[in-house]
Amino acid sequence: RIFKLEFSVLNESSLHNTLKTYYAIQSNGKTEYKLHNHIYDIYTENNQVIEIQTQNLVKLLPKILDTLEKGIKVKLVHTVVVTKTITLFNKENEKISKRKSPKKGCIYDLFSELTGIYHILLRENFTLEVLLIDITEQRIRTEEPVQSKNNRRRFKRNWNKTNKHLDQIIETITFNKKEDYLNLLPKNLPEEFCAKDINKLLKENNSIPKNYRPNGNLIIWVFNRMKLIEQTKVENRSRYYRIKQIN
Repeated sequence: RIFKLEFSVLNESSLHNTLKTYYAIQSNGKTEYKLHNHIYDIYTENNQVIEIQTQNLVKLLPKILDTLEKGIKVKLVHTVVVTKTITLFNKENEKISKRKSPKKGCIYDLFSELTGIYHILLRENFTLEVLLIDITEQRIRTEEPVQSKNNRRRFKRNWNKTNKHLDQIIETITFNKKEDYLNLLPKNLPEEFCAKDINKLLKENNSIPKNYRPNGNLIIWVFNRMKLIEQTKVENRSRYYRIKQIN
């Protein structure tokens, strides 16, 4: 079910600020809350902090670990962009173009972020909440090709990102126990499986965008380190695994 924001003020904010305001309203929490030498996005009445992080989850790892050690519950909110609309402006802030990005995201894009925080995913008092969202990304045309502000571009472009706005929340998926993560494994997976089995079934899943390239090795890497699966054999140069019995 698609959830559309009903607060007009939120649509005028950046993606992060919109989500922070939305979660503060939902939890009746306080924003920019100072506690134990940290500033949290939101602090709620039931001794829980909510942190919004749209990318680079590993950057929050020290803060989350310290917070959990102090007996405070942590909800980490992460976004996966399903559809992106790109609006391009000139330096006079006049709109030049508006188009849909051909690339579409899905929940399996999450795994590249989990590689840096896999060891806290099943910690007591920790919850990961993933929002599948549609956004509008604003860009401004530059006179010459430039590097991005974070220096991550392989090639210079003649535009820079200026903001991201939330259009809608499509789905909210909550993870706080083993079964929640294991539910991401494809249905009809053999009892003993390898990365190729995962890739094959994900490719056959019509609900996953055609542009998505399954990475069964990455999924196995994360689940193996979370101790959700265990290796059973090596056959034809492929490592096979099975789901560990959940206690």
